[in-house]
Amino acid sequence: MKNLADIMKSAGQMQAKMADMQAKLEQLVVEGQSGGGLVKVKMSGKFSVTAVEIDPSLLKDGEKEILEDLLMAALADAKGKAETMAAEQMQSLTAGLPLPPGFKLPF
Repeated sequence: MKNLADIMKSAGQMQAKMADMQAKLEQLVVEGQSGGGLVKVKMSGKFSVTAVEIDPSLLKDGEKEILEDLLMAALADAKGKAETMAAEQMQSLTAGLPLPPGFKLPF
């Protein structure tokens, strides 16, 4: 039964590390941008948008569709960066664990 006790202890430690990582991701901020920096979006590591900055030149009549496209692109850029950052954090957390290939722990 010693192995079961070791497994339970390891699981408890992993759970604590996951909670710490979640808190850290909430504090980290990435910035996505599009249109050469005309639209910028800041997002937490947990995908909460914290700020949007739009260059005044895009706030003209007839620019609505361009602004919408640039905003979607900036959000996608920020999301990609946040996902990469979260994956790097998870990789450092699970380093050395015997997980099967392709196995992902939940966020």
